[in-house]
Amino acid sequence: MSDFVSGFWSIYVGGITVISILFCAWLLKTMTTRRATGERKPEVTGHVWDENLEEYNNPLPRWWIWAFYISIAFGLGYLVLYPGLGSFQGVLGWSSGGEHQADATQADTRYGPIFAKYLKEDIAEIAHDPEARAMGQRLFLNYCAQCHGSDARGGKGFPNLTDNDWLYGGTPQDIKTSITEGRNGVMPPWGQVLSGDDIRDVTYYVLSLSDFPATPLQISSGRKVFASTCAACHGPDGKGNPALGAPNLSDKIWLHGGSIAAVTETITKGRSSHMPAHKDLLDEAKINLLAAYVYGLSNDASATTKK
Repeated sequence: MSDFVSGFWSIYVGGITVISILFCAWLLKTMTTRRATGERKPEVTGHVWDENLEEYNNPLPRWWIWAFYISIAFGLGYLVLYPGLGSFQGVLGWSSGGEHQADATQADTRYGPIFAKYLKEDIAEIAHDPEARAMGQRLFLNYCAQCHGSDARGGKGFPNLTDNDWLYGGTPQDIKTSITEGRNGVMPPWGQVLSGDDIRDVTYYVLSLSDFPATPLQISSGRKVFASTCAACHGPDGKGNPALGAPNLSDKIWLHGGSIAAVTETITKGRSSHMPAHKDLLDEAKINLLAAYVYGLSNDASATTKK
């Protein structure tokens, strides 16, 4: 890998760029021969159509040639002023990172005081503020909607944030922690540990916790398997454990699907879910606003996106 970040490659890329531009200039120069005049027969390319229709080898129009020369001059000037020749940053020292930082600094100066007033307010109280909810919704659409949907109702593998079912707790502080630090949920695969009959029985038992019909024998057999393999995380009654992010299996809410096939797949292959941390993307004031908006989706009757 070090071979690709050495100074040689910078020179190599810069050299190819300059040579390519100069080659274009040379090629253009070769096409500037004036048209034949007088009795001299024009040069032809050898292409003939309809028996006697020949293609003359005439130079390009002068306006087009000069436009091309101007483009070449502009390209060379641009590469002197801005990055483009390997690691050379240009005499102006411009960079996209610097431009972004300047825009971010300008935005912080302009909007920082607006966000700052919510920094020390209680999240539950912020959730009742219409202006704060509107700001939180915009943050949600920018940073959360890609996974949870613009209406926050989620999808397969992505939690619905508009109900009262929470994997890691639904208090304002729990939500803020989820946004700030992220979450990593892992359901281990049991396909290599349990037999096919055991997986079938525990599947029916788990579904029976949400009133899915199962025979007494399936429930009895599945309960034994559940107690030895699943209860450590989901609890002996299957109601989950927010400290581990283990879901409640008795509320008819399924993150990865509640069909026989989906639950069997979950038990057999396991599941892995990742909620990215946003502490490096958002400051605490914005996280407060975002947490308040999410909290308000299921706790604030006046939240605009509450179902």
